[in-house]
Amino acid sequence: MIEKKMPAFTEFSEFASLSAGGQVAFSTDDFFAPCENMLLDTEPVFIPDKYTEYGKWMDGWETRRKRITGHDWCIIKLATKCVIRGLLVDTSFFTGNFAPKYSIQAASLTPEEEALIPARDTRMGSACCRRDLEEVERLKSDKWEEIVPVTPLEAGYEDTRLNFQKVVSDEAWTHIRVNIYPDGGIARFRVYGEAHPEPPPSDQFVDLISLLNGGTCQGYSNAHYGHPRNMIKPCKSESMGDGWETARRLDRPEVLEANEDGTLKVPGEEWAVFKLGFPGRVQRVCVDTAHFKGNFPDSVKIEGAHLGHRDWYPDTKYDWSSILKPRKLSADREHWFDCDSDIITHIRVTMAPDGGISRIRTFGYVDPRIH
Repeated sequence: MIEKKMPAFTEFSEFASLSAGGQVAFSTDDFFAPCENMLLDTEPVFIPDKYTEYGKWMDGWETRRKRITGHDWCIIKLATKCVIRGLLVDTSFFTGNFAPKYSIQAASLTPEEEALIPARDTRMGSACCRRDLEEVERLKSDKWEEIVPVTPLEAGYEDTRLNFQKVVSDEAWTHIRVNIYPDGGIARFRVYGEAHPEPPPSDQFVDLISLLNGGTCQGYSNAHYGHPRNMIKPCKSESMGDGWETARRLDRPEVLEANEDGTLKVPGEEWAVFKLGFPGRVQRVCVDTAHFKGNFPDSVKIEGAHLGHRDWYPDTKYDWSSILKPRKLSADREHWFDCDSDIITHIRVTMAPDGGISRIRTFGYVDPRIH
């Protein structure tokens, strides 16, 4: 079977999943499976003999067969205000019950507008009540900007389940409305793009690389088991699958020896380059190997560079300065290091020889000149 090529926009950060900070704010119907399932980080699964009191258990969002006028829809609050570059609607295992069509609308809500959304009751077998519907209709979400018109979906078989959609808009949004026509199921939903948060005060100690502050992964050497962009998500990882993990390097020595500083003598290493959300000085670093118990890297080093307003490109040489010299790592724990960088825009994280890191934090202060 020919593997489906992933669109270029899937290299951007993802803002709808639960681990990124996405939330379901409203849903018209959660009868067979609640809407939150769409935002789970895990791959969808199918359990043939699993049923609930409402019907067949499904790993996604599935509404009842509609017997009243209208269509089903939900509102998702994105992890942070962002420009959307592309979407993935995954219909895995919804083969006779997938939503036939969908569309996407978007808005940038003020805190006052967001407060109009009624409290969410996440419960299988439920539907929104008339009062909640009347409250949320004050947002006029049906009039929000349409960023994806009504578009057919395909059934959740392996060769048709991944429905990618490029989005052409430079507007930044905080919320999206997912419309399905008229009812049915979606297994997973992803939103890829670029964060556009407001700059924090220059005296505030912040994580400069965080997804929520606009950090992005711009390149890497290997992502066999997990993409390095996972490392800049705001919350702790829940498993090994939610981190950066490389393949085992084939140039590992047959017999390992140590350097004077205790790090291993290895000929190769793996790296990932990140653009910080804002230029700034890094003063404290956390490298978290949570869940990586038999496959953590031996050591890590971190370098920084100031590229101005430019992005990093693999074919260009840059002057990298050391922020953190090679330091030994251990299994399944947070490692905190003090440092003091110049004002930088990018960092390069290098692990030796290979392995997995769940999260990285680079705390410091933004450059006052950006204000």
